[in-house]
Amino acid sequence: MSTVIYPSPIFGPIHSRRLGISLGINLQPADGKVCTFDCIYCECGFNKDHRPTLPRPSRELVEQKLEEQLQKMVAEEQLPDVLTFAGNGEPTSHPDFAEIIDDTIHLRDKYCPNAKVCVLSNSTMIHRPEVHNALMRVDDNILKLDTIDPTYINKVDRPTGHYDVQQIIKHMKAFNGHIIIQTMFMRGKTDGEKESVDNTGEEFVSPWLEVVKQIKPQQVMVYTIDRETPVKGLEKASREQLDAIRDRVIAADIPCSASY
Repeated sequence: MSTVIYPSPIFGPIHSRRLGISLGINLQPADGKVCTFDCIYCECGFNKDHRPTLPRPSRELVEQKLEEQLQKMVAEEQLPDVLTFAGNGEPTSHPDFAEIIDDTIHLRDKYCPNAKVCVLSNSTMIHRPEVHNALMRVDDNILKLDTIDPTYINKVDRPTGHYDVQQIIKHMKAFNGHIIIQTMFMRGKTDGEKESVDNTGEEFVSPWLEVVKQIKPQQVMVYTIDRETPVKGLEKASREQLDAIRDRVIAADIPCSASY
């Protein structure tokens, strides 16, 4: 099994299916994974297999390395479309996340004012006021909601601590539309088990869509598996399935994109 452990604190730029030319900001250690989910489809592998020995990068180091990379990109006339907080785990779990967001916005305004600041988050920290307020300041606040079924969440997303999907939904609504919902759709079974992990059926899509309508996000991103996963037996959702889900979201007057 191959996994991706990203450099820290800066990686890329890379071409993202959904975001364009993305300069990555990884707030987790460079030699391992720290995440409040342990998803069976994560390209970084399982948490237990990648315990870090290095610390998280400090606020000061993130600012320094980001400025150095942006200066280089300006000199090469290759500006990023987006500065993306992602990498080896949940970015909002960094103790200085809010301050790092402020530093990043300042550097964006200085070197690449047309670029967006984007955070990819699994939503587990959005109940914290400082995280909520920081996410309100970024351009693209992309929050994960793979399903509203607790059994599926425990089987596939596998939260490492307490996770109440109804509370997550409540806090998503508190963004008052300044939120992009990101949902992974897939099919298949896990490592020889008979139980399906298919969330493309009506029993999953319909209640998920009703919650999406309640949250009223500015956009929805539906996507499927793109890289090797730590659990075997998982399958991509088909283009036809993603398109059908996308079209139902659009029919609810919510912009939606599908990535295959």
